[in-house]
Amino acid sequence: MYMNTRKAMLLKLGSLQFSLWELHLYLDTHPMDTAAEARYRGYKKCYDEVRAEFSEKYGPLSPLEGNGAKWLKSPWPWEKQEECVK
Repeated sequence: MYMNTRKAMLLKLGSLQFSLWELHLYLDTHPMDTAAEARYRGYKKCYDEVRAEFSEKYGPLSPLEGNGAKWLKSPWPWEKQEECVK
């Protein structure tokens, strides 16, 4: 079930991303088409919602999302203030 839901969400994100890109290209050549612009906004809203839900359930889709790698924020071995054991 885990992989099926995750895979379904990834497929939905991919199809929404494709639709957004195609509408973006169309709007480059037809900037006055308000129906296409409204459709773009609708797809964008849906994409943002699905992406946020995916990130919440399965983690970030890219390294630029989230709070980064936790191990990078912890002290490095040479930064620790440990006393020498004699």
